[in-house]
Amino acid sequence: MHAVSFQCAGERACCRGHQLMGILRSVCVLLIVFVAAASASHDAPQDGTHDPTNVTHKKGFPVLLFNYDHVRTPFEISLWILLALLMKLGFHVIPRVSQVVPESCLLIVVGLLVGGFIKAIGEKAPALDDTLFFLYLLPPIILDAGYFLPVRPFTENVGTILVFAVVGTLWNAFFMGGVMYGVCQLEGGQLASVDLLSCLLFGSIVSAVDPVAVLAVFEEIHINELLHILVFGESLLNDAVTVVLYHLFKEFSAVGTVTVLDGVLAVVCFFVVSLGGLLVGAIYGVLGAFTSRFTSHTRVIEPLFVFLYSYMAYLSAEVFHLSGIMSLIACGVTMRPYVEANVSHKSYTTIKYFLKMWSSVSETLIFIFLGVSTVAGPHAWNWTFVVVTVVLCLVSRVMGVIGLTYVINKFRIVKLTKKDQFIVAYGGLRGAIAYSLGFLLPDHPMKTLFLTAIITVVFFTVFVQGMTIRPLVELLAVKKKKETRRSINEEIHTQFLDHLLTGIEGVCGHYGHHHWKDKLNRFNKTYVKRWLIAGERSMEPQLISFYNKMEMRQAMMMVESGSSAKLPGLISMQNIQPKVESRGRTIPKISKGREEEIRRILRSNLQQTKQRLRSYSRHDLFADPFEDMNENLSEMRFRKQRVEMERRVRLRVNEGRSAEERLFCRVFPISA
Repeated sequence: MHAVSFQCAGERACCRGHQLMGILRSVCVLLIVFVAAASASHDAPQDGTHDPTNVTHKKGFPVLLFNYDHVRTPFEISLWILLALLMKLGFHVIPRVSQVVPESCLLIVVGLLVGGFIKAIGEKAPALDDTLFFLYLLPPIILDAGYFLPVRPFTENVGTILVFAVVGTLWNAFFMGGVMYGVCQLEGGQLASVDLLSCLLFGSIVSAVDPVAVLAVFEEIHINELLHILVFGESLLNDAVTVVLYHLFKEFSAVGTVTVLDGVLAVVCFFVVSLGGLLVGAIYGVLGAFTSRFTSHTRVIEPLFVFLYSYMAYLSAEVFHLSGIMSLIACGVTMRPYVEANVSHKSYTTIKYFLKMWSSVSETLIFIFLGVSTVAGPHAWNWTFVVVTVVLCLVSRVMGVIGLTYVINKFRIVKLTKKDQFIVAYGGLRGAIAYSLGFLLPDHPMKTLFLTAIITVVFFTVFVQGMTIRPLVELLAVKKKKETRRSINEEIHTQFLDHLLTGIEGVCGHYGHHHWKDKLNRFNKTYVKRWLIAGERSMEPQLISFYNKMEMRQAMMMVESGSSAKLPGLISMQNIQPKVESRGRTIPKISKGREEEIRRILRSNLQQTKQRLRSYSRHDLFADPFEDMNENLSEMRFRKQRVEMERRVRLRVNEGRSAEERLFCRVFPISA
């Protein structure tokens, strides 16, 4: 019976399987018919007639396809960035190379090799055009420099920086343009057609110090903070002068005539370009700081606001032909203190390292593109024009620095020595900004000659001056940057000196930069912080805020580890540290970033400058309500200390006496 039942069950299952297979066959046939009908209707003639000769053949399923054109652009961009990073990695792996050759020189050599390889295989090498450079590669470098700009050294030397950036750039442009015009007229031949306005246009292009090249070289030689901020600050602030002179002489060379009104408008344009760029950057910086107030629930998008507001400030300045570099600097400096008070620690770390990574990649690509563009050409070589250009760049720079320093030292407390002047003059490097401005010239008859001379100047300053500045710094024993951090004692005394100088300026009636810095700090603390910093953190002292943050972080660590079932309320940091048995003294270890944060908090809180005191008047003296209480407490404390001292003296006297003397003292007590 069991066998029969199993046999019947098997037959039923087999019948069901046949039925299922039949249904699947029917579905497959219907799908095939549907696909065939669709393909037939697609391949049929559009006029409705049937072509019997049109027979479609089914193609095999493509297992592997090759379509490079579909991903060519992003693939080549990724390949370029990967090549740049590998070159940068290999440069720092070999310490001997990095000590002799600057990183920028090696990257230009890599660009020359890549450009030569591309030209050898018959392909067109990509050039460093103005759109790629000014809109994509330059902003990350300037944003990184502006966001982490050392504000104190910059503000203390802003007068000297402005003199070098404005007067020095004007001197270089007009001196080089005038001398080059005289050389072109004496040379004759091919250079006879170069007019004065074209020479002044060329002088305005090659006169400005390049911030990219300065950053690449000066960060490797670790020059002292004063010289670094002078040269780097000049390279940042001379952008406004360069932009105005470039557009001015470009328009004049196209028209051919210059009037007095044009000169007046050029001066007005300089102030509009510079101050307009600063204003645009400050507005976007305030907007970015205000937006960061409301990001406490969406921490992941906090870094994006910093990058986007900064980039929008740069683009908005470029729309009106303002100084995009100064706009980025103003945006970063304005935004940073308030953004750091609002965003989380992880967001701050993300902003810091992403900016460093982004600027490093952009800097690497710029120097590689310079090498590739050099090979790509075209070039028009003229020995007289090129050699005179290189010589004039050095001569005008040295004469300008010596002459301006002679005037500047009359107003500086810390004078610039001969060594400092030499480093400032020798560190005036040219870079990709000059090449991009030359590339922007619209069908100028001398454009190719100008580009060849600009590339030669860039190569000379980067290779010759960049490679020899480190040995010269060591030979002249120029003071280098301090690698160790200042102690808390030094920082407190620095703050005390600021407070003292502010008071001296107030007493003397001389309103110097200490006075205005104190006014700005008061305005910032009273009004600006309340609008740009979220919640009660605008009024809370930084030391208390940092302490609460540390307690909360330690409590979260305890909860995650499950080491404590009950969390304390307000406990000290010593009570929540895990107990570790050790034989010797345990020294706590903190990271460099935490140490710098603690230093900053202590520096800004341990010494409050210019505290407001009640003004004195001989007509109305207000009694302090706490004065009597303080005096009573002091008197009570003094009496207790006196009684305690008398008791100790009596004990010591009694210890040295005999029994008879002690009995005598009890009967006839003595006074202390």
